[in-house]
This record gives sequence, C-alpha cells and structure tokens, in this order.
Amino acid sequence: MNDFIQKVTGLGAMTDQIVATDMLISSKTAMKNIAFAITETVTPEVRTVLTQQLQQSIQLHNQLSDYMIEKGYYHPYDLNEQVKVDFVAAQTALSLTNQGQQIQQ
Repeated sequence: MNDFIQKVTGLGAMTDQIVATDMLISSKTAMKNIAFAITETVTPEVRTVLTQQLQQSIQLHNQLSDYMIEKGYYHPYDLNEQVKVDFVAAQTALSLTNQGQQIQQ
C-alpha cells in the first residue's frame, strides 16, 4: 500500500496483514471450488488440468501460511495467540469505522 495512505490511516503493517489474510481466505475458497469441480467433471483431460490447479493452489496456500506465520499474523498452532491477533485486527477495523463516522459528521 502507498506509504502516504498507511501513515494517514495509521495502519502501517496492518495493511500487509489484511492483504495476506484476504489472500489466504481466497486460496482456501479456490481449493474448495477446484476440488468440487474435479468431482463434477467427466473428462479426463479437464480433471488433469483441475488437479494441477489444485496442486498449485495448495502450494500457494502453504506459501501464504508460511509468510503469515513468519510475520506473526497467523498462529495455526496456538489458538490463544491467534485470538489476540484477531482481536487487535477487529479493534483496528472498529476504530477505522468510528473515524469514518466522525469525519462524516
């Protein structure tokens, strides 16, 4: 994100976390959809292509997970720590909403 926008909004590294989280969620959705499509196709060639796409989606998910774990955005093995991260993200989102309402008034 643009440095100026990060400074103005006060988000800083939070924007990286938001983008990474959105990408992780999207990759999970893609894997589900591709797996479903594999079960619905009757053409072996299409099944092969979809299976390759599923493998690529799994690799992307692993890369995203590793990145988020490394940065401290994602704690899949420590529920208490993940709740803390999610709580901070929720508080930030709420504060942005409150700031937006104050600006409109």
